[in-house]
Amino acid sequence: MTLTVNDTVAVIGAGTMGAGIAQVAAKFGHTVLLYDKMEGAAQAGLDRTAKGLEKLVARGKMSEDDKNALVDRIQPTESLADLAPARLVVEAIVENLAVKQSVFSELEKLCSEETILATNTSSISVTAIGAALKRPQNLVGMHFFNPAPIMKLVEVIKGLATSEEVAQDVYNLSVAWGKHAVMAKSTPGFIVNRVARPFYAEGLRVLQEGGADEATIDAIARESGQFRMGPFELMDLIGHDVNYAVTSSVFDAYYGDQRFLPSLIQKDLVEAGFHGRKTGRGFYDYSEGAEKPVASTLPQQNAPSSVTIEGDLGCAEALVARIEAAGISVHRAENHDIKGRICIGNLILALTDGRMATERAADEQRSDLVLFDLALNYSAASRIALTKADQTTEESLNQAAGLFQALGMSVSVIDDVPGMVLMRTVAMLANEGSDAVNQQVCDVAAVDIAMQSGVNYPKGPMAWADQIGLSHVHTVLSHLVSSYGEDRYRPSPLLRRKVFAQDSFHNGASHD
Repeated sequence: MTLTVNDTVAVIGAGTMGAGIAQVAAKFGHTVLLYDKMEGAAQAGLDRTAKGLEKLVARGKMSEDDKNALVDRIQPTESLADLAPARLVVEAIVENLAVKQSVFSELEKLCSEETILATNTSSISVTAIGAALKRPQNLVGMHFFNPAPIMKLVEVIKGLATSEEVAQDVYNLSVAWGKHAVMAKSTPGFIVNRVARPFYAEGLRVLQEGGADEATIDAIARESGQFRMGPFELMDLIGHDVNYAVTSSVFDAYYGDQRFLPSLIQKDLVEAGFHGRKTGRGFYDYSEGAEKPVASTLPQQNAPSSVTIEGDLGCAEALVARIEAAGISVHRAENHDIKGRICIGNLILALTDGRMATERAADEQRSDLVLFDLALNYSAASRIALTKADQTTEESLNQAAGLFQALGMSVSVIDDVPGMVLMRTVAMLANEGSDAVNQQVCDVAAVDIAMQSGVNYPKGPMAWADQIGLSHVHTVLSHLVSSYGEDRYRPSPLLRRKVFAQDSFHNGASHD
């Protein structure tokens, strides 16, 4: 069956998500039946939608006629039986398996045998919901992201019994609605809620180890990585009760895999009732008059007059042009036997490879070593994180800082933790995406689309890993395993395979 604009769509649940999904369908031209078991809730949901659309009209983003036509296509109903004519029913109700099974079982009795039943669940197995149905082949996951009219991603989730035709129909419809659709198997966390775990987990681990404070880690994520928000800002926005529950759910669903281990720091916040913005306190204080902490930033230091570049700087090669543009003399010493590095006299600056600077200085028998963190775009990054080996003097650290400050970058000095901040986070995001692909949950393109369209990442983690070079990402993870002795950082088999094949996730030449 191919769903068309002439088909009636029903939405169950008239809260923010359900009303948003109804708006998306109505905008495309469907007649939408909106139902909620609470008396008057469906009409209230429609009224909120109309009020929101009025703001678009006031800003010139929508005409009054288009607004009225859209609102008229959404019909509040007071009975589940009223949804019988629908060819697609999307459920957006409480995250409870028994409740969802009960609603869908009732819909099977009311609707046509060809009606597609879709669940907007973010955490419950589509396979488990379908197990209670007579026609589980008609059930599919259709996971929107909040707010549904704005966020582009829809995860189309196939349960074990979901027919390929039903999944493809819903995928095609999502694309027709202007969404960036991805197909995935019904596994814990699907794509986004699984792959996103390291964004929070690695920031929490660095904080726990005293590597840097919350404001500094957030600033590195924003100003080096170009994420819209850092992990602590984002957790405060989501709510720690919600974010911790999702992490715990994924951890339990994967039988205690250490890769998804919840944080004791976040657990304390939840137990204290410090859930973030909605309670006025989380990692930051949101009470009236409270000042938000600022990132640790080193005062201005003297810039060197010249540097020597040895080898290829890889993903950081753009720094060379930026150094030259700052009026600093650059001498290029071709040495292909070593990884790229920047030399200021006896001082060595190098991109982190996952080792602590102190360990790397000992391994390489260097007394003056400063490491710099990953950036999404070294030609435009406004902040860089540095760390020094214990053997390295403060004077040498200041020399390194002066170089980056001369390029217009703020410098945050962090403690010597393995993999620093952004590098370990991106390596783990790519590694988790790689495992999802390796375990047949989805394909490489779906990971990048999902993370960019669902949670606004500045670049898909698979493409970002290609940019860094898969060999370097693998090295970072291997050194993290060595430093921590934890299975948490084990490189994905698919990542290892790509490295040995000198391949990339997107089938281009490796950048390493």
